Amino acid sequence: MKLAAPLVAAMMLLLAAGASGAPATGTDWTRFGFDAARSNTGPASTGITTHNIGKLRRQQVTLDGTVDSSPIYLHDVTVNGASHDVFFVTTTYGKTEAIDARSGKLLWRFTPPGYAGFAGSAQITTMTPVADPGRTSIYAGAPDGEIRKLSVANGSVLWATPITRDPTHEKLASALNYANGLVLAATDGYIGDAPHYQGHVVTLNPANGHIVGVWNSLCSNRHVIIQPSTCPESDSAIWGRSAPVVDPSTGDLLVATGNAVYDGKTYWGDSVLVLSPNGKELLKHWTPANQDFLNSNDLDLGSTAPALLENGYFVQGGKDGQLRLLSLSHLAGVNATTGGELQTVSTPGSNDLFSEPAVWQGTWVFLATASGTAAWRLEGGRLTQAWSSTNGGTSPVEAGGLLYVEGNGGIAVYLPATGREVNDLPLGDVHWQSPIVVDGMVAAAEGNSNDHATSGILDIYRAP
Repeated sequence: MKLAAPLVAAMMLLLAAGASGAPATGTDWTRFGFDAARSNTGPASTGITTHNIGKLRRQQVTLDGTVDSSPIYLHDVTVNGASHDVFFVTTTYGKTEAIDARSGKLLWRFTPPGYAGFAGSAQITTMTPVADPGRTSIYAGAPDGEIRKLSVANGSVLWATPITRDPTHEKLASALNYANGLVLAATDGYIGDAPHYQGHVVTLNPANGHIVGVWNSLCSNRHVIIQPSTCPESDSAIWGRSAPVVDPSTGDLLVATGNAVYDGKTYWGDSVLVLSPNGKELLKHWTPANQDFLNSNDLDLGSTAPALLENGYFVQGGKDGQLRLLSLSHLAGVNATTGGELQTVSTPGSNDLFSEPAVWQGTWVFLATASGTAAWRLEGGRLTQAWSSTNGGTSPVEAGGLLYVEGNGGIAVYLPATGREVNDLPLGDVHWQSPIVVDGMVAAAEGNSNDHATSGILDIYRAP
């Protein structure tokens, strides 16, 4: 492992070491990214430290499908009439499974109608579910284009709402979110970009599944879920793992779009979009000055989602391997203004970026590509690289004072302030997954949605 800028204050080393604190219990991990802002920073105490991480016991749980997303977790909930700590996962073909976190036993499984018609095909979902704040239900997507509210107690369907008129062209890829009293979802296209599809954000009433707001990134003057073929333009997918991101200070929703036409009026390809909390209105945007180049060369800005830092700063990556520092207060309104980033830095190996950053303490940014992992600090309105490693991976997660980066063959565990690797948890090959770390456990899925498999593995590492 190659480290840059290794000299970091000793106090930061002690803070990051995760070496103290008793095993934690009773913490939920309700969504991808841990919180509505998708910080990818979990609880301060997880029960896993530098002292015991080398002693974790591994269990492999066989799943009824590949989970190319992340688990979520609820502690001490009632399932089948008894109390359980439960992991919930959704497979690429829409089966949502509840798994006892302590034994690995399957508690219930929901299979979407029409499963036999798309199982084994390219019609998939990579959507991570989200838990309802009441902890008695979760929300999950499926390849049929529907979001369903499922009972935690037994997996029964409480409501189901389609968020696309063409699930064969519009995919449910990004993780579900919950904020402002609404369920938040976004749409993507399938690999190969077969037209017609458009990225759009949909907000849902959690009580009954009724659609509250729709914002289309193409034909944005139309505020309903449209038949994709009726819009003159296609693409502009919203497919970053974290989308939609929620600004905790305003409730505004942030997403980034992929390749498509941009005109600053009704077409918003390769742009960062700030929407109202109900998802009905575009408030601000940022579009790079080289948007046409990105569009022409299949370099989706929206291969990742915005990541929020302190004082209104945020970062936005893209398939061009660049990470831009921006300020929410400097974004343009609804007009055709482009450019205005404050700084641009290269991602590890300047590789295509398909993962999400983790933001720690409001000033640290951790990012992984297939070529490596790196950390920057926000200081004086600029990003300064703190360390880098040649170990690649997917979306990093900080929890309990340790940084976890899932990659092919294992989960590398670092001290976040220095980049010193403290352990590596063996794992199979992965694609877009990232782990969760909670209540003395690390849980992570294996596999690749593009393999179109109907079986998979969930790894659970438990503290002794």
